[in-house]
Amino acid sequence: MLGRLLMLCLAGVPAMGSVASSSSIPPPANTAGAPVAKPDPEALLIDIYKDLGANRLREAQAKADALVAAYPTFRLGHLVRGDLLLMHARPVRNFGAMADGPSDKLKELRDEAMVRIRSLQEKPDPKLIPKAVLQVGEDQKNVLVVDTTRSRMYVYENQGGELKFQNDFYISQGRFGANKTKSGDQRTPIGVYYVNNRIPGPKLPDFYGTGALPLSYPNEWDKRNGRSGYGIWLHGTPSDNFSRPPLSSDGCVVLANPDLQNLYSTAEVGKTVVVISQHVQFVDKNEWARQRDAASSMLEQWGQSLENADADKVLSYYSPEFRSAQGENLATWFGRQQKSLNGARYTSVKLRDVSLFRYPGTPEDMIVSTFTQESAVGKSKNAIRKRQYWVREGSQWKIIYEGNA
Repeated sequence: MLGRLLMLCLAGVPAMGSVASSSSIPPPANTAGAPVAKPDPEALLIDIYKDLGANRLREAQAKADALVAAYPTFRLGHLVRGDLLLMHARPVRNFGAMADGPSDKLKELRDEAMVRIRSLQEKPDPKLIPKAVLQVGEDQKNVLVVDTTRSRMYVYENQGGELKFQNDFYISQGRFGANKTKSGDQRTPIGVYYVNNRIPGPKLPDFYGTGALPLSYPNEWDKRNGRSGYGIWLHGTPSDNFSRPPLSSDGCVVLANPDLQNLYSTAEVGKTVVVISQHVQFVDKNEWARQRDAASSMLEQWGQSLENADADKVLSYYSPEFRSAQGENLATWFGRQQKSLNGARYTSVKLRDVSLFRYPGTPEDMIVSTFTQESAVGKSKNAIRKRQYWVREGSQWKIIYEGNA
């Protein structure tokens, strides 16, 4: 029965190089006694499922033994191994067939198993690009994209302005899912955030694992919409648990310690972007380039109107619903900006290190841009890091927020 269930779960799963085969069983140490690399635990787990689905019990057992030997705190691995051992005595009809196990814990492990299987079934083509990532700045090495529905994080590297898929990881999120609105709701926020700190494991309680990457929640859009709370991190797991159930944190995004360390080694404070979405959409390279160019042109035209000192034209780029970080309406804020120039005009305006992200959630059409604005007024030069939120109003894109980044 369990074999047939697994066959249904794995139906349509492609044969992929990243999925473990019999070679996933870790080889013995070499003759010099040097340690060997550990197998990919998720790939090995999926391979066990496939062996079970094909009724290859002996092969599945060998891989389950290897899995728990390599990762002794991987509770899901122990659950699968327990099912395999139980099969020698009686039929097993479901994941976690132990009769005396706590029902809530067994459910959490079953949920984790199904999420991991589904992530393989729905694995995106690495040639596709997340729709939310329109443009990354020259100074940004990578982008992290979280899909809360899939319990998955996708890692992309910036290679000369183009994104290249690097890896994907299983993640846990808030106990009550996503779309955080207030402090203590145990939900994970949806939005575009920056890593704003790096905390090494030795400075943290064991609960947070080998390290933490705090995020910039609440961001400007969260604050405008009255969302509260704090302390949303990417972090690891306690030393006695390899992974956590899909819905188990107080709102943080939690990864296995090896995966967290992978991110920790490359994350840069103030530069690494984490996009958290409930449903990550992917587009091909041509569509991505088209959308990127349109968004980039929109921002460049705003900068050009600023340089031309055409106040009416500049003002036309802003929404009547605009609010500044201080809560000022458009008339008050724009008047203050003009007053600060004291009658002078920009002789040049250049935008560099530009990033553009389509904001997940609602409103559906919103783009957040972050850039360094280099301005010259006569011989006086100034550089300031800015962030803008653009929304579509009818057929036009308008700025609804602007402030220092």
